Parts: sequence; C-alpha cells; structure tokens
Amino acid sequence: MTAPGAQFAAWRDAVARTRVLVVGDVMLDRYWFGDAERISPEAPVPVVRIVRSEERPGGAANVARNVAALGAQSTLLSVTGADEPGAVLERLLAGDGVRTLFHRDAALPTTVKLRVIGRQQQLLRIDFETAPSRELLAEKLADFDRLLPDADIVLLSDYGKGGLAHIATMIERARAAGRPVLVDPKGEDWAKYRGATIVTPNRAEFRQVVGRWRDDGELAAKAQALRDELGLGALLVTRSEEGMSLFTAAGADHIPALAREVFDVSGAGDTVIATLGVLIGAGAPMGTAMRVANQAAGVVVGKLGTATVTPDELR
Repeated sequence: MTAPGAQFAAWRDAVARTRVLVVGDVMLDRYWFGDAERISPEAPVPVVRIVRSEERPGGAANVARNVAALGAQSTLLSVTGADEPGAVLERLLAGDGVRTLFHRDAALPTTVKLRVIGRQQQLLRIDFETAPSRELLAEKLADFDRLLPDADIVLLSDYGKGGLAHIATMIERARAAGRPVLVDPKGEDWAKYRGATIVTPNRAEFRQVVGRWRDDGELAAKAQALRDELGLGALLVTRSEEGMSLFTAAGADHIPALAREVFDVSGAGDTVIATLGVLIGAGAPMGTAMRVANQAAGVVVGKLGTATVTPDELR
C-alpha cells in the first residue's frame, strides 16, 4: 500500500485549491515555561521561575491553522471578546495564513488557557472563559450563510464553550448546499450532530455517549447503531495507542497507531479533523484521508502543545 505521505503528495495540488470553512470555539493557549527547583514555604506546591512564554491559537483556531499549514485555503468564523487575547489570536492567525471573521463582544472575555510548564511537564492549567450571548451567535449564523457558498467543506469544532449553539442548523444548511460537514464533538448530546458527514470523537468522547465495550466487535456494533440513529455518513473514532477506527455503511476499517514517542496529545484531534477535511474537500477517498490523518496525528503528538503538521513532515 502507498505510504500516507505519498498519498498526501498525490493530492497536494487539489488541496491547494480547497476552500475550508472552520466554525467553532476559539481560544488562546498561553504557555509559561520555567524552572521548578524548590517547594513553596507557603504551601506544598512547586515554585516556578518563569523564563519564557509562548502564545498559540487553540480550539477551532488550531484547526484553522492546521488547515492552512497543509496548504489549503482556511477561513475561520468564531466569537471572541473585544480584548487583548482576541487581538493576539487575530494577529497569530493572520501570520499563519488564516482568514478570520471574529464577532467581538465587549462583555465576553476571550477564552484563554494558561499552562505553566516546568522541566517540560505541565504543572498547572488555568482557564478563563465565559459563554457568548445568543444574539451574537445569531449574527454568526448569518455570516455562516454568507460564507457557505464559497466553501468546499465545513469543519465544526465543538469545544463545549457555547459558540456552536446553532450547530444543528449549520449542519442542515451545509448539507442542503451539498457541502460535506465534519464535526469534532463534545459532551453527551450528539442529536445536534444529526446528518453530519463525519463525526470524529476520541475514545473517551465516544465512550461517554455509547458506554464501554468489551472488544472490537462490540465497538463496531455500538458505532454502527449510533451512526444509523443520527444519519451520519461515517464515524471516525481515534483510539490513542490503538490507532483509528472508521465506521461507514460499508463496514469498519481499523488502522494501527504509528509507533513514535508521544510527547503531548493536546490538539491532536484538531490536526485529525483538519487533515481529514482538506483531503475530503479536495476529493480524496475517505480511507486515504483517514490514513494521512493518522500519520499527521503521529507527527503532532511528538510536539509540545497545540501544533501543526506540514506537507514536508508528512513525507
């Protein structure tokens, strides 16, 4: 079988013409790196002396930058605060080649995840977040309708932060327009994802909805039952060290994880849905897209924090 990197190379020109619309919850990932060499006299916690910091787009913003890194045309629609983190996100994404359309809400702080890293280990994460107003989300839906005709495929990145309250309507309108819709899900209520082309849960997210399974046979039965119930074209379950499993009307397709050191799994799901999206949007078969996405995930887990994969790395 052709290696995934070569499979991506065969579609590279088509990927460059592919227009991807990403919608979902965005956040700013901040990293404070330092030395943790002593314990605080005030409490049994390490004292971290910060020596440097980094900022990266997270959530749906990381999906959009992964799309751009693979060479496709990336547009991101979301909601942020009218604040400094929102401005930083916009600047970072512009540098990554992502076209952004942010609805700014002065009453809404942009979601920020602050991670404190000592000796390359995450010691603490602090989240700043507030759900956006329904009025602002209604405005975003109008922009979705305006952007949809110029998109080849739609990626909906649900991080459970409230920015996709109209996701069922978006899926319905995208499918009516003949656009494939990929969803990275969150939570137990998947009825809102009804009719999506592909839903891409990780193992824990899938277990939260269908319960535990004893073996691959029971996993397949649960997946196909859920796929039929929700009218999904496919379910792609990412299973960490067990690889990926794709469930379609034709049956199940299991592929093993690539053997490499796992450094950080945060953002791996963003890379998976982005890679799937650019290839399916370019016209590649679903099986090809899954295998390249599996390789992309294998690359990105070897990096610290939310990261991207380039075509050269897929080689």
